[in-house]
Amino acid sequence: MPIKSFRGMIDSSLGNDAQDTISLHTNDGSVGYRIIKMQIFPNQPGAVDTEGTVKIFKIAQTAIDALVDFSDQTLLAAAYYTQNDGPNTTANTIISIFDNEIFNQDITIVYDEISGTQQKMNYYIELEQVSLDLTENTVATLKDIRNIKSNE
Repeated sequence: MPIKSFRGMIDSSLGNDAQDTISLHTNDGSVGYRIIKMQIFPNQPGAVDTEGTVKIFKIAQTAIDALVDFSDQTLLAAAYYTQNDGPNTTANTIISIFDNEIFNQDITIVYDEISGTQQKMNYYIELEQVSLDLTENTVATLKDIRNIKSNE
C-alpha cells in the first residue's frame, strides 16, 4: 500500500498549544493508516542541554505533559530525547511505535520539554495507507468515538 510522510516542528514554549494535527479523516472512513516510522530531530543539535518527549495520539490533547502511559488507548507512538551540550556532545533517542494500531481519523503530535532550553523539536513520520472493509472501518470509527468520549 502507499506510504505517506509528514514532517514538521513543534514549539514546546506554546504550552498546551504545542501540538500539530495531521488531517487524515475521509468522508466514508474506508482508508486507514498505521505508523511505520517515526524520527525526531532537535532544532538546535548539540547547542543546548535538553530532555523531552514527543508523542502521537489518536485525539487532540487538552493538556500536554512529558508523562508516557503505554496503557493509554489513544497513544500511537512515543519518543524520548536527551542531549548534552559541550565538547563531548551526546544525544540519545528512544522511540516506541505501536505498529498494529490502525486508525482512520486525524492524529495529533505533541512535544513537551522536561528540562533544558531546546523548546523546538522536528518530527518525521511515515504512515502506511491501508484499505478498510466495512467491518474494519466500523471498528476503527467506534474506537475513535469511544476515545473522544473518554477524553472529555
